[in-house]
Amino acid sequence: MISNRQDMIRNYLFEKGQTPVQTLADVLGASLATVRRDLAEMEQAGSIERLHGSARIASGAQDEVAFDARESANLLAKRAIASEAAKNIIAGSTIFLDAGTTVLQLAKRIKLLGMPLTVFTNGVVVAQELAYIPEISVNLLGGRIRPENMSIVGPLAERMIDDLWFDQLFLGASAIADDGWLSSYDADEARLNACMTKRAQSVYILADGDKFSSRATYNVFCLSNAMKLITDVAPNQAFGSFAQKADLDIIYAE
Repeated sequence: MISNRQDMIRNYLFEKGQTPVQTLADVLGASLATVRRDLAEMEQAGSIERLHGSARIASGAQDEVAFDARESANLLAKRAIASEAAKNIIAGSTIFLDAGTTVLQLAKRIKLLGMPLTVFTNGVVVAQELAYIPEISVNLLGGRIRPENMSIVGPLAERMIDDLWFDQLFLGASAIADDGWLSSYDADEARLNACMTKRAQSVYILADGDKFSSRATYNVFCLSNAMKLITDVAPNQAFGSFAQKADLDIIYAE
């Protein structure tokens, strides 16, 4: 309960910014004394700062909290998509898992499969999730760490990708526009994601409903019939029209 309450405090402070302690107590339905104890523990851990009867995310902790917030958003949908994606994995194959939060749920699902796999990833958290599974060989790309999602990006990672070949690529999405273009908020990540698709026999895009009808700054690629899209909801009519023309294979997770 304490952990859940502190997670709620972290996410609330990330979304709302500096907040009075009384407001936090009202939102959580907890006593002032309880919230103050939580805040004292969180400040000691370095995740928040207390000042003048209020609290805020500690300087330098924004990226960590942002990742945690994205990971918990639409969690049931992400787990359903991950379970559907896991059905396609073949024992003994070589797969690539990107650093997205939906793909992280797939990594958690893979832990339960009990099958031998060779896994490449540019996600530090994904690598940590699978590192101690005896049947799985985990390989982490080298390069620059992007702290927003603990991904490895940059020219070195791109050069490493060029020397590899994967049976399957499982790739998350920051945004998918109605015209089928997948896009990213980071230029290096967009380039690396585009490189991944050229080195995989099968490409699976994992995207929950919130990713549709949106566009980020940097285009990655346009979805095509060479790819499979796994999602939890039927996209809108505009995207549906694109998918039909592109002969895009859409798999719906239960």
